[in-house]
Amino acid sequence: MTEQPAARISLEPFEPVWWAWNGHVHTIVASQFSKVIKPEHERVEIDTPDEDFLEVDVCIQNTQKPIVALFHGLEGSTDRYYIGNLMTQLERAGFSSSALNFRGCGSRMNNQPRFYHSGETEDYRTFLHWISETYPDKEIYAVGFSLGGNALVKYLGEEGTQSRVKRAAAVSPPYDLKEGSIQLHKGFNRLYEINFLNTLVQKLEKKRQKMEMPVFNGSSIYEFDDQVTAKLHGFDDADDYYHQCSSKHFYGDVKTDLLVIHSKQDTLCPMEFAPFQVIEANPQIQTCFTEEGGHVGFLSAPKDWLFRVILQWLDC
Repeated sequence: MTEQPAARISLEPFEPVWWAWNGHVHTIVASQFSKVIKPEHERVEIDTPDEDFLEVDVCIQNTQKPIVALFHGLEGSTDRYYIGNLMTQLERAGFSSSALNFRGCGSRMNNQPRFYHSGETEDYRTFLHWISETYPDKEIYAVGFSLGGNALVKYLGEEGTQSRVKRAAAVSPPYDLKEGSIQLHKGFNRLYEINFLNTLVQKLEKKRQKMEMPVFNGSSIYEFDDQVTAKLHGFDDADDYYHQCSSKHFYGDVKTDLLVIHSKQDTLCPMEFAPFQVIEANPQIQTCFTEEGGHVGFLSAPKDWLFRVILQWLDC
C-alpha cells in the first residue's frame, strides 16, 4: 500500500437529503432558499493600481488562527449565502475572514471599463497583498467558489512556492471554460445562462451611460465572452480567453495544499473536463468528489456539510 501524501486527511462523507433527487435541486434550492447569516463585519475599499477600487468585507478575530480570503462566483457577491454563511462558520471556529467583491459586484459600479473574469488574478494579488500588509501576523488561507475557485487555482499555479496563500479550497471550479460555456447553452442549463446574462447585460448598459463599452448582440455566455469579456480584458476572442484562463492548465503547478470539492452531478461546471491525472499526480491536492450534489449546492443531512468539510480542511 502506497503512503498517502501528507496533505490528505479523512473528510466527512456527503450524505444528501432524501428529497434532492438531482444536481439541479441541490443547485437551485441552496442558491435561492438558503438563509444568509453573515457575521458583523467592516466594508473596506482597496485602491487598485489602475485607479479603480475593490470592496472587501472583513471579519477579524482576536486569535492566532489565519485569515481566510473568500472569492465568490459568476455574478455573485459577498452577500451570497455561501460567502456570508461561511464567514459565520469561520468566526465561530476562531478564523478571521476577508471576502472580496469582484469589480462591479459590490455596492456600486467600479470606475474602469473592465469588470472581472475567470482568470483575473491581478486583483487577487492586490487583495492578498492588502491582507498581508494590514494583518501581517496572520497567515492567509483562501476559499474560492465556481469562477472564484477557477481564478484561485490559476493564482496558486502562477505563484507556485511564492503564493501568499498557505492553504486553500476550491468549490465547484470550472476546469475547461469553453466546454463549460457550451454546456451552459444546453437544456435546463439555459435557465442559469439567461439569469447570468440578464445581470451582465444590465451592468454593461449601466457602464455605457458613462463610458464607451463593447456592443453585445448575442444570446449566450460564449458570445458575451467573445464580444465583451475578451475585448475588455485584452484577449483576442472568447477562445483565447478560455484557453489562457481555464483552471485545468494550472493544477500541475500548485504548490499549496489545496482541496477540490466537486459533485459528479454538477451540470454547470461538469467534472468530466477535470484533468484527473494531473490532479492525482500533485501531492499538494486532495479531492472530494461526491456522487450527488449540485453546483456549489450540497443539501445534506445534517445540513451545512460543505462548510464543515471546508473548516475540517482549513483547521487540520
